[in-house]
Parts: sequence; C-alpha cells; structure tokens
Amino acid sequence: MPRAVREQQMMDAAVRTFGQRGYRAASMDEIAELAGVSKPLVYLYLNSKEDLFTACIRREAAALVAAVRGAVRPGPPADEQLWAGLTAFFTHTAENPDGWSVLHRQARTHGEPFAGEVAAMRDEITAFVTELIGAASREARQEPEFGQRDVAGLAQALVGAAESLAGWANETPGVSAKEAAATLMNFAWTGLGNLMDGQRWSPSR
Repeated sequence: MPRAVREQQMMDAAVRTFGQRGYRAASMDEIAELAGVSKPLVYLYLNSKEDLFTACIRREAAALVAAVRGAVRPGPPADEQLWAGLTAFFTHTAENPDGWSVLHRQARTHGEPFAGEVAAMRDEITAFVTELIGAASREARQEPEFGQRDVAGLAQALVGAAESLAGWANETPGVSAKEAAATLMNFAWTGLGNLMDGQRWSPSR
C-alpha cells in the first residue's frame, strides 16, 4: 500500500479515536489496532501522539475550510452566499462528527500547540465571513459609519454562533444541516438586514 494511503488510513483511525475518547484517553495501541497496523508503524509514519494529533487537527481544519469555501460561488447576493456557506459548514460537521469533536472540543481544551492550530482555522473562516458581510454592506450601500470594526465584530459573533450551534445540532437527533443553517440565518441575517437598512438598536438610557 502506498505510504500516503497508509498514512491517511492511520489518521482516519486517529480522528475517530481522538474524537470519541479524547486526546488523553486515546492510546497509540488503540489507534494502531483500529487502523490495522502495528504501533511501531504508526510511530514511524507520524512520530508521536502529539504529532499525530496535530496532523489530525490540520487535516480536519483544512477539510472544513475547503468545504465552506467550495460551497460559496461568486455572483449571488450576499445572503445566498452566506446560506450556502453555512449549509456546507453544518453538513460537513454533521457528516464528520469525530473530526468536529477533534477541532471544537479536544484541540481547544489541551492547550498549545493544539489550540493555536484551531485558532488559525477559525481566523480563516472568520476572515471569509467578514468578506461576505462586507459585501452585504456594500450591496446595501450602507452609510460610512458602518465600518470595518462593525463588520469584523459581526463576523466573530456569527462564527461563534455557528460553532455552538453545530455542537448542539450534532447532539440533537433529527436536526438537519439545512435546519441548523436556517436557524442561524433567521437569527443573524434578519438582524443584519435591519442593520443594513440603517436600523440600529440602542439602549433606552
């Protein structure tokens, strides 16, 4: 078997094990057995448990970012682009629950360098969402005071909400990717639409 194929087979087993058992509880013996290889071969290909986990984070992060970016076509209105991206995000996290667990739960709770790898992925997705919200603002010919800081803050809030909602959707039977995406669109885009029309909330005093 070619090395690249064997390595992906090991990483598949590692993602499943890390995602279901957690980084600390997962053992290299368990991963090797699930992959159908010897433990020395896992170490030969992927060096250490830490290196293996890092490789899993990078692979799953790249796959998620590619899924979101690949779903958004240039041309349609900004809300349709955001809908496509959110649907792709929730579809990917639903179809790859172990990979999402590695990114959203395991990597973030075990410190550096793992948390840094996930932060880089999140920054890339947030930058992409920032572009979409900025495009929506331009489409609406929003007044200049709706500036880059507003756009960046809204993107951060939207990405955080999507991450939280994906965890809930994966744990709630019967919630489809489109339902999760629609929930977030109803929550976020309705408010964004009013904001683009110049309607801003402010405290009563």
